[in-house]
Amino acid sequence: LHNHGFWRPKPFLDTARFTLSFNSQLRKSHQNSQALWKHEAVQKYLETLSKEYQQVSHQLSADSLNDFEQRALRRRCADLSPIAAAFQEIKEAEREVQELEAMCTELDSRDEKQLLQLALEEKESLDKKMNMLCRKLFQLLVPKEKYDTSPVILEVTAGRTTGGDICQQFTKEMFEMYQNYADYKRWTFDIVNYAPAEIGGLHHAAAHISGENVYRHLKYEGGTHRVQRIPETGMSARMQRIHTGTMSVIVLPQPEEVDVKVDPKDLRVDTFRARGAGGQHVNKTDSAVRIVHLPTGLVVECQQERSQQLNKEIALRTLRAKLYQQVIEKQLSQEQSARKLQLGTRAQSERIRTYNFTQDRVTDHRISYDARNIKEILSGKEALDKLINRLLEFAEIEAVTQYLENLQALEGGG
Repeated sequence: LHNHGFWRPKPFLDTARFTLSFNSQLRKSHQNSQALWKHEAVQKYLETLSKEYQQVSHQLSADSLNDFEQRALRRRCADLSPIAAAFQEIKEAEREVQELEAMCTELDSRDEKQLLQLALEEKESLDKKMNMLCRKLFQLLVPKEKYDTSPVILEVTAGRTTGGDICQQFTKEMFEMYQNYADYKRWTFDIVNYAPAEIGGLHHAAAHISGENVYRHLKYEGGTHRVQRIPETGMSARMQRIHTGTMSVIVLPQPEEVDVKVDPKDLRVDTFRARGAGGQHVNKTDSAVRIVHLPTGLVVECQQERSQQLNKEIALRTLRAKLYQQVIEKQLSQEQSARKLQLGTRAQSERIRTYNFTQDRVTDHRISYDARNIKEILSGKEALDKLINRLLEFAEIEAVTQYLENLQALEGGG
């Protein structure tokens, strides 16, 4: 790229993961993809890429290129082609919006109410198309995360509160929400561990989830989730007091091929009787398996199968995934580790989302997003998918905004 006079700051291209932190004024001003598209630096950058695409396409037709140069230019052309096409598509849609706006002004001055209403409806449709196209463009610009397509191990753990079983009940609801979401996305949801509470709630559970882009959709679910509600049973319910509790979610990517060697001498394997939801026995033998990795202190359990051997194999696979996660975190040592980022200290001050039952509201604190109808969110279908996609869009905006800040610092000599 240096030879052609074009250069892009490396931090934008090589960023492996993004944290959802929108603190600067620049971030606050870009709440959706279309708003960010209008930024001067984005326009300038895309014009540069479009010109480069034209130059590369022209150079490919030259007869003087050797095989190596042709391969390099073809690769670059393939990278730039979808970006250049999306850029032109948005430019065309933008021209249509401008023409419609001019038409609306004229119709309004002539008091043509019916035609004005039709034009406004078409403009609203075009605005939605513009935002969709802008998001598509930024998805092309933002580098794919290495583990986006990976299956995951999802763990839920009840927090502690003075409100009795509110945390355990909420943890069960959350686990069922993710189970329903997996069904909604047509993923496979295999329960690996399930430790029910005595009064119908859930202390801890883990599941292996596989399917299309599982980690991409669930990676921002990790963290502390807070619930505010009046308990439905017990003394607290009669007192009609709002109680606050927490539960934590951890999402670990599990690449298909996890090459982590585990020495059997480093393992302590315990067996115990499996228990299912509600406290009933799954079977009457010690088929459940708990494995402790002595060097690291990592503990995994599995009671999914009736066979002790199968449970041991699944537990070992989960252990390798957790050990592999430590390798990932070591590689990303300059950034906050995935587990620490998601879990923190489980303190309420580190919550990522609040579920307020008395106000029928779910708030994601990282993006200041409010959604009504908690039951729809907890059903794990369209409402949850909308929230998760909003998180993904903000992450894309964060990545492009980070690039803009890097570019401005370079232009300012910073």
